[in-house]
Amino acid sequence: MDMQMPNDAHAEIREEVRKLCTRFPGEYWRELDARRGYPTEFVTALTEAGWLSALIPEEYGGSGLPLSAAAAILEEIHASGCNAAACHAQMYTMGTVLKHGSAEQKQKYLPKIATGELRLQAFGVTEPTSGTDTTALRTVARKEGNDKYVVNGQKIWTSRAEHSDLMLLLARTTPKDQVAKKTDGLSTFLVDMKAALGNGLTIRPIRTMMNHNSCEVFFDNMEVPAENLVGVEGKGFRYILDGMNAERMLISAECIGDAKWFINKAVEYSKQRVLFGNPIGKNQGVQFPIAKAYAAMRAAEALLQKGLAKFEAGLPCGEEANMGKMVCAEAAWMAAEACVQTHGGFGFAEEYDVERKFRECRLYQVAPISTNLVLSYIGEHVLGMPRSY
Repeated sequence: MDMQMPNDAHAEIREEVRKLCTRFPGEYWRELDARRGYPTEFVTALTEAGWLSALIPEEYGGSGLPLSAAAAILEEIHASGCNAAACHAQMYTMGTVLKHGSAEQKQKYLPKIATGELRLQAFGVTEPTSGTDTTALRTVARKEGNDKYVVNGQKIWTSRAEHSDLMLLLARTTPKDQVAKKTDGLSTFLVDMKAALGNGLTIRPIRTMMNHNSCEVFFDNMEVPAENLVGVEGKGFRYILDGMNAERMLISAECIGDAKWFINKAVEYSKQRVLFGNPIGKNQGVQFPIAKAYAAMRAAEALLQKGLAKFEAGLPCGEEANMGKMVCAEAAWMAAEACVQTHGGFGFAEEYDVERKFRECRLYQVAPISTNLVLSYIGEHVLGMPRSY
């Protein structure tokens, strides 16, 4: 069933992404899931087709496409039954370098990221003790002389750390008790992970309910060249925040893709599965949950499209980005539950791919920002209520 909106500006992109994804059917993902493997072939195919460099300007070897095009790419990957989680950070993490990096950093890294020679997929922000309270992080970068910083600390949920060449790292460069605002004194660095591994950097994979390549990383006197500081020392928190609206909308697009996959899967099964002489889709008890999930998906999709339009127009879009992330993730989960219920016991069988996608899509109500934090944002920043604790 075609679920694309009429007059879609990115229809051709969607079609090409769908064609690429047909080369990576359910069997491919099931085999990876079984051994917790990284989809190297899939990521390579996306890179060679230019999809992961969609947001990199043409002058650095990318396509220079708008955020809505990147959202269409990620949505189609998920709507096709594939999973972009292995590489989606390549799209939005480079935005910090693009917006705040020096001319030398842009020229050094962006062309190689565009070609796939370098992977910038690791994002070192979250810590075991601070979670999403980023200003409370304890990883410290101490400057020594004029040519290097020495980093000590720990990060958790650093996805793709084992498969990335570069990490965007947020660390405290000025003690919290010496800054006027708690958001000051945090700095952003580009870490050459291949050079650092075994030289102060340790990576420990974390086994989770889905194959997301999540890791815990440890820094023990890890040296980072001073030239790898992004922007101005002490202003890194703002640099990270700048990219969060884009990140949330791109993840929202993946959720919409998941919802469309589940709905299509449920509809097709409801037509084919015959019980008591009739397809089960004739029963309203089967129809209604799928129809409700479809309605929720369409409503969430409309909010996402509004957010993308405001982002591309240079307008404030925090409200749409945050609310969109919440309702898109919820719509995906509603569709997932309807799909499992429609399939009954077969929904738990690996060969149908429903249980794999079910596990994968559940993440997005928790990360990259949880539903509760979105509600806090709405209460404080949209509705003007007192700040919650």
